[in-house]
Amino acid sequence: MPIQAIEPKRLYRQISDQLRTLIQKGEFPIGSRLPAERDLSEQLGVSRPSLREALIALEVEGYIEVRMGSGIYVCEPPSSDRSGYDLSSEEGPLELIQARAVLEGEVAALAAKTGKKAQFDAVEEAIDAMEADASAGIKPLETDRLFHIRVAEATGNSVLVGTVKRLNDLRLGPLYDQLHSHFENGDTWQQAIEEHREVLAALRAKDAVKAKAAMRRHMEIAYKRMTASLTKTPAQAKGTRATGKKKASARGTKAAKAS
Repeated sequence: MPIQAIEPKRLYRQISDQLRTLIQKGEFPIGSRLPAERDLSEQLGVSRPSLREALIALEVEGYIEVRMGSGIYVCEPPSSDRSGYDLSSEEGPLELIQARAVLEGEVAALAAKTGKKAQFDAVEEAIDAMEADASAGIKPLETDRLFHIRVAEATGNSVLVGTVKRLNDLRLGPLYDQLHSHFENGDTWQQAIEEHREVLAALRAKDAVKAKAAMRRHMEIAYKRMTASLTKTPAQAKGTRATGKKKASARGTKAAKAS
């Protein structure tokens, strides 16, 4: 038997491989609802973000269907061409956001120190173009990408520019696109535009600390949004938060009375 190369698998692929095998063996029958993400992550001994990436991979492959307000259901076995979807080169979208937060925060800080007015004007042009796309009902992914590249260009460092381009290009893959489809809409894009303008204000003020903080905050908000419940509608999520606040308030009232 010839020696075969050992392929280091990303964690989300290891998780999706195990879940796919369980589905194929009938452990999760067609039409059945998978356990809640929290329960699944505990059973598998993995983090919820890693599980989220695995579930998105299975959704892309056609093994499961996410139904907002209901749950995640096992589908009819996908056709051979779809089940053979090659995700081997795909980075986990949540890991990608984390990596970008670290890198692009520092990029924004350096851009604030070294950037020129003309470069900041170019950043603003990208934001304006993004807003125009959003207003026209066009998903402003390309103009959003342009914003991040132009911030990098303000550093004057071609390596950083190339790295930011590569990381943003990874957002065009099927996993990131599928995850986006569950959480992005006109309101979230408008929020992103406002966050971009906060970065720009810090750049123009030549304030490296604020520029870094604004860019990191922008990425952290995106990460938090992408890790929200896959199956709760916005109204349900809001209701859950409200219930949690009421319970916390009740506990505080009881504690106050006890004291």
